[in-house]
Amino acid sequence: MTDAAIPAEATPLPVRGPGDGRLSHGDVRELRGPLVVLGDVDDVGWDEFATVELSGAQRHGLVLEVDHDIVTLQVLEGTDGMEPGGIRVRFAGRPLQIPVSTGWLGRVCNGRGDPLDGGPPVTGATTLPVTGWPLNPVYREPPAEPVLTGVSVIDALTTLVRGQKLPIFSVAGLPHLTLATQIAAQATSSGGAFRVIFAAMGLTHADIAYVRDRLEERSAAGELVLLLNAADDPVIERILTPRIALTIAEYLAYTEGDDVLVIMSDMTSYAEAVREVSAARREIPARRGYPGYLYSDLAGLYERCGRVRGRPGSVTIVPVLTMPGGDITHPVPDLTGYITEGQIVLSPEAQARGIYPPVDALSSLSRLMRSGAGPGRTREDHLDVAAQLLAALARARQASELAELVGAEALSETDRSYLAFRGLVEDDLFNQGRDEIRALDDTLGRAWTALAALPVPELTMISTELLQRYLPAQPGPS
Repeated sequence: MTDAAIPAEATPLPVRGPGDGRLSHGDVRELRGPLVVLGDVDDVGWDEFATVELSGAQRHGLVLEVDHDIVTLQVLEGTDGMEPGGIRVRFAGRPLQIPVSTGWLGRVCNGRGDPLDGGPPVTGATTLPVTGWPLNPVYREPPAEPVLTGVSVIDALTTLVRGQKLPIFSVAGLPHLTLATQIAAQATSSGGAFRVIFAAMGLTHADIAYVRDRLEERSAAGELVLLLNAADDPVIERILTPRIALTIAEYLAYTEGDDVLVIMSDMTSYAEAVREVSAARREIPARRGYPGYLYSDLAGLYERCGRVRGRPGSVTIVPVLTMPGGDITHPVPDLTGYITEGQIVLSPEAQARGIYPPVDALSSLSRLMRSGAGPGRTREDHLDVAAQLLAALARARQASELAELVGAEALSETDRSYLAFRGLVEDDLFNQGRDEIRALDDTLGRAWTALAALPVPELTMISTELLQRYLPAQPGPS
């Protein structure tokens, strides 16, 4: 992380000298789930890294809590098979750090950063703490350039902007992982080098195999980092995975000058891991059993994205989360919505109509779209076309509901044109192949074709000049 990104009040733990941190502690008071409680410990700080020594093996841990001489340590590999009498713990005197370099590109690792691709461990001349810090608002540059995903419904209506955090809200059973991997495989930026970091949390082994196969080409090109945490991996690893991903992203962006897209799926699994550790610590639960600090925990991740003044790179975040029971008021989507700049909402109704990706355009929003789209960024007609599409879709939804009551034959000619428009939008613009890349000109061309189904007087949000330039000729009466 750069000094520019560190808030003035944030001070990392001091690194001890070479003679410190070698004392081995063996006063194990309790094993509690993934936690080890040690007694008679001094000079240890929060988030300090530790090595847990067993007979003939080592595990690793992080300090969660310090209360006088009592230290609570979370063991990254879990405490299975451990006995209180056979454990010694050594503290490193610093937070958990990882080496950072361009050597991460093209690698496939587990959630702790250990290689899964048969290669050597990643090394680097620089190490950074995985905890990181949110960007200092004083040094933030407003997002201004688009990240084009090649997915029409996103590029046209909820444009992603460099430095933005734009989550995908989904429901179990919808193809959110397919969409996330498609974005990871296709996304580009008009700036310098573009990199992607895919952090998977709590996925099944079948899903992990799909992600690896789908992103193999980008990985082979040296443009992708894969961090894969499986559902049967230790829960503590799931808490580290997004932090390691963001630490690598910060180095690539603010030191190497790359534009980095970080996709994190599934943040609901991450939040469940936070809740499980909180329960093991016997903390008082808040909403639905989640700890009261879930908001600040999520904000500490999401606010690590952005652009830094005087630096060419950027970190853009697309968190993917599943809403339990489709409840958008559930704590995870609710808190995520407060922190992020919009949302892409997937809809079971759109899925039932055979649309991929099944995005509910009227529930989706990119609050920074106007900063990254329009003249000089995407195309001069982009913002007006997006506004007209959304207004027409809202009117088409009303016409569809009315048609269910009185029948399509009883609708006015204008209302029937809106039904035709909706069919064109869903079939030709929104519906897309799972490995199909669409250029922005192609996307906007499809949007204009759909708008041509409406009477010209209905296109009130587009200037006459743009209508004359882009609107396809409407067929006359036969």
